[in-house]
Amino acid sequence: MIRNEPSISRADMIRCALCDRPPCDEACNEVKPAALLRSIWFRNEQTAAQRLPETNPCLTCPAPCERACVRAGEVPVRDLINRLYYQVKPDCETKLPENEERLRCDLCGVPLENPFILASSVVASTYDMCARAFEAGWAGISFKTVCTLDIHEASPRFSAITGSDGSIIGFKNIEQLSDHSVAENMEIFRRLKKNYPTKVILASIMGQNEAEWKELARLCEENGADAVELNFSCPNMAEGGLGSDIGQVPELVERFTAAARRSCHIPLLVKLTPNVASMSEAAEAAMRGGADGLAAINTIKSIVGVNPHTYISAPAVHGQSAVGGYSGNAVKPIALRFIAELGKNPKLKGMHLSAIGGIETWQDALEFILLGGRSLQVATAVMQYGYRIIDDLKDGLNLYLTEKGFSGVREATGLGLDVLNENTQTLERDTVIFPQFVMERCIGCGRCGIACRDGGHQAIGMNEERRPVLNGKRCVGCHLCLLVCPQRAIIPGNKRITRH
Repeated sequence: MIRNEPSISRADMIRCALCDRPPCDEACNEVKPAALLRSIWFRNEQTAAQRLPETNPCLTCPAPCERACVRAGEVPVRDLINRLYYQVKPDCETKLPENEERLRCDLCGVPLENPFILASSVVASTYDMCARAFEAGWAGISFKTVCTLDIHEASPRFSAITGSDGSIIGFKNIEQLSDHSVAENMEIFRRLKKNYPTKVILASIMGQNEAEWKELARLCEENGADAVELNFSCPNMAEGGLGSDIGQVPELVERFTAAARRSCHIPLLVKLTPNVASMSEAAEAAMRGGADGLAAINTIKSIVGVNPHTYISAPAVHGQSAVGGYSGNAVKPIALRFIAELGKNPKLKGMHLSAIGGIETWQDALEFILLGGRSLQVATAVMQYGYRIIDDLKDGLNLYLTEKGFSGVREATGLGLDVLNENTQTLERDTVIFPQFVMERCIGCGRCGIACRDGGHQAIGMNEERRPVLNGKRCVGCHLCLLVCPQRAIIPGNKRITRH
């Protein structure tokens, strides 16, 4: 079955802490529930269901896993596994792939085992961290940006906007570049390439002038990097003509790309800033300068959490704060918009697009692929959940490609571009699709009625049994009710009318 609406969702396991060394695993002798729960969290429930034992041990089990949980009694582990058995598994029409051949792709011609790369950030900043990521299954790393600057970080330097379960929705950082010397970073590259020759090292660099861009690119190539990424987009290094100050000026993008190109013979990617109205002009400048590919997006300039008593935004550093870079799942719609812009630009045809911005699940990754991404970079989700998320990223995408009959990632790349319009004026406006209420899921909360009454077209009322009733004469098919329903008890209906 091609997946759309999951049978189980994060809301069903909202209290699960996704523990390290999970007590539920230690308490269970039959099923290791932690990986199953994690797969549900990352929308990979069909893979989880197919990896269950043939016979369900949870039917007669007293659920010691639930008592051992760090939130004892708050996570319905047994019920979730039963639902995998009886709700999800019967709908699994495609068997799990026997290998990961479909995930093989490339970065500007450099072979990748799968499209997943750690984005340039703290998650790829030491030898040990990169080695552990490679061991976990990541195909490559974009190493934390190498520079000649003397870096001293602020403390604290992170803040976040969180959801009702405490998970990060949007993440702000005022992190700067690698605090290792150039020589130390080159030694890390040599060790990584020696010990992990099939993994890809994308060396992110930032120079202060043409000479530095050339020298850093040359050194990275000589010390084992497979490709170089020019960081023209860091919002936290904007003073003195660095970071996003460069990415906002196409002439500088072309000039410094050309400088790096003159001393570097391996693939060259330019990492573009989203702090612009349009990315195409800088992207075209990068291509003229000799870039083989583009990476987008970097973090977005932001202010988060102004304290009502101190008046300082987060993170507060000794009574001061600063504009920083915003990332996480919250920026994905903006990142998708920019990737689509680059993917639809005919002048950029043939340029490799390495997509970044809010990827947490395999479905997030797929959306970027469908809009033109050929490789995928992840940072904030790893900071929150760890390198282990690669399992569900790979498994979910691999199963999807198998379900669709695709031989590889390349076949899915860009399939969403042709049906994407530049503006809403071109959309068909004569058909109204009514919502459909799934009464067995409805709990009678009335949220749909409130939303429709105060934010819509007053088309939903509640009957005496506290169940929603639709007034078809008022409904315009906006589907606000679908979005606010906490039970997912409203779906797009089959009933539709055509305006005359």
